[in-house]
Amino acid sequence: MIRKWLSENIDNSGLVIFRVLLGLLIVAESFGAILLGWVETVFIQSKFTFNFIGFDFLQVLHGEKMYSYFFVMGIFGLLIIFGLFYRFAMIAFTIMWTTVYLIQKESYNNHYYFLILICVIMTFLPANGKLSVDAKLFPKIKQTKIPRWMPYLLIFQLAILYFYAAIAKLYPDWLDGTFSKILLNGITQRQFFLDIFNQKWFLLIYAYVGILFDLLIIPALLWKKTRKLAIIASLGFHLFNAYSLRIGIFPFLALSFIVLLYDSIPLKFLNKEEILPKNNLNIKLFIFFFVPFFIVQLILPLRHHFIKGDVLFTEEGHRLAWRMMLRERKGNLSIKIVDKKTKEYHYHNYASELTAKQIRVLSNSPDFIWQYCQKIKKETKKPISIFVECEVSINRRPYYKLIDNKIDMATAKFDYFGHNEWILLQNLN
Repeated sequence: MIRKWLSENIDNSGLVIFRVLLGLLIVAESFGAILLGWVETVFIQSKFTFNFIGFDFLQVLHGEKMYSYFFVMGIFGLLIIFGLFYRFAMIAFTIMWTTVYLIQKESYNNHYYFLILICVIMTFLPANGKLSVDAKLFPKIKQTKIPRWMPYLLIFQLAILYFYAAIAKLYPDWLDGTFSKILLNGITQRQFFLDIFNQKWFLLIYAYVGILFDLLIIPALLWKKTRKLAIIASLGFHLFNAYSLRIGIFPFLALSFIVLLYDSIPLKFLNKEEILPKNNLNIKLFIFFFVPFFIVQLILPLRHHFIKGDVLFTEEGHRLAWRMMLRERKGNLSIKIVDKKTKEYHYHNYASELTAKQIRVLSNSPDFIWQYCQKIKKETKKPISIFVECEVSINRRPYYKLIDNKIDMATAKFDYFGHNEWILLQNLN
């Protein structure tokens, strides 16, 4: 029954339009990073970036050549819009964007990761079946129908994001409006709005509406009886976030999924003839790629539950878990370097070689601290020990010690999959 429904042929106009919208957002992301100064801030002004651990070799992608790098990504976005060499452009952009994601963590954002996943899925979908240069050049690829499972892969990926985003909000500071107050008070200086944002009733409404939206929006969009209301709610929610929170292309990317909800889109220029797909349901592709792909997506956000400590404090298991816009972290950091032979010591002036954003993240992020200590060790030509004093405040609470100051960070190991003993455990409740 389910297989029959999933393999049923539907109009591919939604997928085609989504391809165009995705291409437009890729162009905006790539060229916008150049024009708005993001490339300069992250790759030009900085002496190095904090890459994901294990990807140090990507440090070669630094400096003014990154202008060209992002320009090329923008060109691939244009090719995706017009459906010219679509699959090549999608693969190439996915690789390049994944590299950008891995080479820097200072500007970690949900949509950076989400865009990778969406592009991976789109690589396998025939989104150039019509309204594309490819369909003109290669008539054999023309099609106006696709099996229903194809757009639902994309919708399911969005559903995973929303679901885990809702689950992540189920903690005290969100439920009692504490973080909502911090978040909202940071988006405006207008007294009228500040007066509203400081009202307990408003903060609670904002907090619980956020949870309900994340939990219910996908079912509401899929059910025809609630779809129109859900679309209006999506527009209001995402446009408000786009204006107030400045979170890049994500609100518009999320809204673009609306076109995938419809089995047919009545646009005459899209449906001049009916051409059926050659293969309704590629079982091998579905079983051997997409099933493992989504299993990984379902497991990754759960891993922090199996690591000692509160992820809110330790940050272990934070990334790849859809845990954005959930807390405010502030830290104080000092790095003591001791000469092993002479026992002389000094405090490292990290502010002299880091950007303001790097300093802010370094001061409260354990993996950044560990990486930076390893960098100091590598660049120092004599045997040294490194001891760190770091205190972190979560959501403007009192400061707690984050790093064990008795452990030599020069010799400390990093465990990506479990708890690092040099990270202290604190009870924030």
